[in-house]
Amino acid sequence: MELLLTLRRRGISDQAVLRAMDEVPRARFVEAEYAARAYADQALPIPCGQVISQPCLVAYMTEQLAVRPHHRVLEIGTGSGYQAAVLSRLAREVVSIERYRTLAEQARERLAALGYDNVEVITGDGLVAGAGKGPYDRIMVTAAAAEVPQSLLDQLADDGILVMPVGPDAGQQYLVKLSKSAAGIAREELIAVRFIPLVAGAAREL
Repeated sequence: MELLLTLRRRGISDQAVLRAMDEVPRARFVEAEYAARAYADQALPIPCGQVISQPCLVAYMTEQLAVRPHHRVLEIGTGSGYQAAVLSRLAREVVSIERYRTLAEQARERLAALGYDNVEVITGDGLVAGAGKGPYDRIMVTAAAAEVPQSLLDQLADDGILVMPVGPDAGQQYLVKLSKSAAGIAREELIAVRFIPLVAGAAREL
């Protein structure tokens, strides 16, 4: 309840997103040593040097993606599986790509245990691994790139939306929303953010 109040105070108003955030038990997606802080509005470490984003950012990105029940969603950067779990409560299908085998396997186990069977987790290069399963109505990227990769735009369906952080690793990053239509791609900068860099290729280890 406290988390939902925090999300509302931060401006999250989409009732479907709030329900999804309420339904998904974040404590199941954090390391045991951080369980007491699972519902605090803060990012927490997970294996392989990655993090689980703070809930308000998860909710904000999800709200901006405007997911509907018939949508197929591509997520780049599975991490713990938390964002994919939230998306699964809103979409028909979620395909999530993770470059670290350890994280992908753990996420699959968590999602299966919770009954989120409309999520497919793929181990591989986020820029290419989901291409054979597209196009996607919505694409979310949870790592920052200097520019939006063309390979992801190519997988975005007509009337699709892509949300991702854009900017240099050592400089200013912004969350960017791209909307695709017959007229082209409309770009909107949303908020300043700080994400780990998007790395091409699957990880050799872990």
